[in-house]
Amino acid sequence: MLLRENQDQISEYKKRAKELVSQMTLEEKVFQMLHNAPAIERLHIPAYNWWNEALHGVARAGVATMFPQAIGMAAAFDEDMMQEVGDAIATEARAKFNAQQEFGDSDIYKGLTMWAPNVNIFRDPRWGRGHETYGEDPYLTSRLGVRFVEGLQGSDEKYMKVAACAKHFAVHSGPEELRHEFNAEVGAQDMYETYLPAFQALVQEAGVETVMGAYNRVNGEPCCGSKTLLHDILRGKWGFDGHVVSDCWAVKDFHTGHHVTANGVESVALAVENGCDINCGNIFVYLTQAVQEGLVSEEKITQACERLFTTRMKLGMFDRADQVPYSGISYEEVDSPKMRAFNLEVAKRTLVLLKNENGLLPLDKKRLKTVGVIGPNANNRRALTGNYEGTASRYVTVLEGIQDYLGDEVRVMASEGCHLYKDRVSALGRPNDRISEVKAVCRASDVVILCLGLDAGLEGEEGDEGNEFASGDKPDLALPGLQEELLKTVCESGKPVVLVLMSGSALAVNYAQENVPAIIQAWYPGGQGGRAVAETLFGECSPEGKLPVTFYRGTEELPAFTDYSMQGRTYRYMKGEPLYPFGYGLSYASFAVSGEEISGQELTRDGLTVGCRIRNTGGMTAAETVQIYVKAKRDGTPNAQLKALKKVRLQPGEEQEVRLTLGVEAFSLCDEQGARRVEPGEYCVYVGTAQPDARTESLTGKKAAEFTVHCADGMAC
Repeated sequence: MLLRENQDQISEYKKRAKELVSQMTLEEKVFQMLHNAPAIERLHIPAYNWWNEALHGVARAGVATMFPQAIGMAAAFDEDMMQEVGDAIATEARAKFNAQQEFGDSDIYKGLTMWAPNVNIFRDPRWGRGHETYGEDPYLTSRLGVRFVEGLQGSDEKYMKVAACAKHFAVHSGPEELRHEFNAEVGAQDMYETYLPAFQALVQEAGVETVMGAYNRVNGEPCCGSKTLLHDILRGKWGFDGHVVSDCWAVKDFHTGHHVTANGVESVALAVENGCDINCGNIFVYLTQAVQEGLVSEEKITQACERLFTTRMKLGMFDRADQVPYSGISYEEVDSPKMRAFNLEVAKRTLVLLKNENGLLPLDKKRLKTVGVIGPNANNRRALTGNYEGTASRYVTVLEGIQDYLGDEVRVMASEGCHLYKDRVSALGRPNDRISEVKAVCRASDVVILCLGLDAGLEGEEGDEGNEFASGDKPDLALPGLQEELLKTVCESGKPVVLVLMSGSALAVNYAQENVPAIIQAWYPGGQGGRAVAETLFGECSPEGKLPVTFYRGTEELPAFTDYSMQGRTYRYMKGEPLYPFGYGLSYASFAVSGEEISGQELTRDGLTVGCRIRNTGGMTAAETVQIYVKAKRDGTPNAQLKALKKVRLQPGEEQEVRLTLGVEAFSLCDEQGARRVEPGEYCVYVGTAQPDARTESLTGKKAAEFTVHCADGMAC
């Protein structure tokens, strides 16, 4: 039994929290609602800073395991892995917290309330924070988010390992430069079909302890003070029983950006009245005045504090260390050899093979004398990290990974090639000042590994230091600076080229698809990323990632960035043909899917079971993902949508049976009022290893098996 299922234990914590809060003055309660909550010595309450980050590892608090960025982990399409990553992060968080507490350190980023995961939908590839998410699909985001939260919060029946947070609630995905004033206008259909399902899953399935509101407004209401989102949906419809935190300084935006209130006193009253319990920032100090002016009741303040102290009780902060099993986790768990090995394994699973013409990959080092490693991301540490990152004890770039792997057996020649986004590397040089070096390296090399893309200085959060374009958003999907010219120069050398793309989002690499024989999407692969790329390039493992986002051919086919309607967006609603489809990814091995079957042709409340057999017909151990898609055969409905998946790891010649359940909700869609139901009619169920679209078929040469299912009467969900 998990703690979230142990209602007697939770009731006991609530009782203890209520008793503790009852002894506080109004001012003391108000200050407990700030992220940097001070000590109340007379009640033996230690100071606590609620702000901590764990997007892909314990962040901003010194050395910790730096896993690949969230979008990369999503590409693994592996629910079990996500839970293991969550558990590993929680282990390091507890280990660091235990040591910090021992030495009296309660600073920012040193608590147990981890503000992760980000389960916003990556609806537009221009959004700078998209790499913090699990991609564009509500189902995939829900499954990975649930398992990550379960890993973070643990399986103890009495205590949480750490408290996870679902953010940013809700309908939040740029533009970054407008977020403090932006009103996302969205219909009920898109709201309930796309933007809310992952949050609902984290609340109702995973029992996530915290929900963070977003900066923007939704249909006129600021998210951190939204009656619709926080009161009616989150606590009303979904029964959320944890606490709500504002995004940082978002409550101030109510009057300075959104202009829905006149001043700070009105802003804090609106937030707390609608269920925001804790303020990341300091504006909640106005709550004392808001109570005095009758804008919010002291009972609301008390209720918020009781929720906050219930969370601290669940984390064991008011119990003896020998009663809390996680208090015994030693600091030696941090960045241990076991953690480093696991991180390397995770990084390998995230890599997506987009093209491999004539089997250029894997490379055989025995046939090579000189390898050229070129490009602005070849030796760029920041291209390993993404944002909301911790500090790795060692960063292995792609260049370093290849050098370490090849040792003295093969000569490695390197060139930065060009600046990541400027027209020259040296400030005093002429434009394209590394091109002669590039040509020399190409001429001397048997094969060229070209590392292009972005880093977190080009795509990220508004206000982050170093974001060079559009407050962190991308202006377009092109390779920045001189990278496209560098790509063409290397291709024109006549040498075999392997393109390693490092980015947290889709890039329109149309020239590369036409002219480069092998392409790997490496995302921001973490502290061990360069080693993972090197071992994959040289065949120590096979790529197994799948794209969690659509790669478009350009922005021309996309609606306006500020348009939150889903029409024309993502694989679910796009009309054109993508460059690379959602769910797509190749392997060094080959797989045969056979025996596809479905348990019936009539849909009932019990749902259906879908099965198949998958065999590794290649020559090396590899993994493949069985993917099940459902399409309603009615006009005006989305394209086939992912509704079940299973990662399967097989030895050469090994075969495994896969059986997946499609609940009735897999066939449901939302109407214009947001009501979810299964309409009468026919549905197509597709069984395969990728999306059942024409572009995937042309890239893979494979066609998914198709079944028709009939629903006679329809049913509400």
